[in-house]
Amino acid sequence: MSNRGAPDEITPQILLRAYSIGMFPMAESAEDEELFWVEPRERAVFPLDGFIVSRSLAKTVRRDIFEVRIDHDFDAVIDACAAPAPGRPSTWINGEIRRLYRALFKLGAVHTVECWREGRLVGGLYGVALGAAFFGESMFHRETDASKVALTHLVARLRAGGFRLLDTQFMTEHLASLGAREISRKEYRRLLRGAMAPPAANFLAWPAAERISGARALEALGDNQKNPGSPAGGGAD
Repeated sequence: MSNRGAPDEITPQILLRAYSIGMFPMAESAEDEELFWVEPRERAVFPLDGFIVSRSLAKTVRRDIFEVRIDHDFDAVIDACAAPAPGRPSTWINGEIRRLYRALFKLGAVHTVECWREGRLVGGLYGVALGAAFFGESMFHRETDASKVALTHLVARLRAGGFRLLDTQFMTEHLASLGAREISRKEYRRLLRGAMAPPAANFLAWPAAERISGARALEALGDNQKNPGSPAGGGAD
């Protein structure tokens, strides 16, 4: 469901309220100045105890070939998420989206998980943390497995911080290969209500400045990584 009657001026507070009831904004394209509200009939979520870490991905995470940073460079992350990529000539991230999520980042409600290598940002993601829910907005990669490593560190951090819901909005084959599942709007609203109830989670239970190793992230995932039947590649990246 979408609502193209969204107000001309969406504030960060209105945006957080929308997330709390299951809605989020989108634009038709990066060039379109207007936003509209979206509430999908089917919602993709990651059960935080069902994230699939294949053996090959676990090996990559454990090797720490990327330096994982938290909340280091929001503008670089959203720029990369908005940039054209193979199979994705354009995105829905327009100027208004950038304004709103930058404001939420400054308020501490938006966070990034970033993968760096040799001084270059090569993968990452950003999303909204509210209550005990994290709403994943977009991710990107410039090197193989970089976005998967960022997502692995995100799920580990959410588990460590007491989160109860990871919303990824729309299902893709890539997300399904990592354990995402599609649920109805009714089921999503039930999970969301639970995640909005106390106690709130803490995205920075692991401080942003603390270097979290791949081994520690995998330890936080517990049995998630012990999945010998999962595909070795875990989907395209």
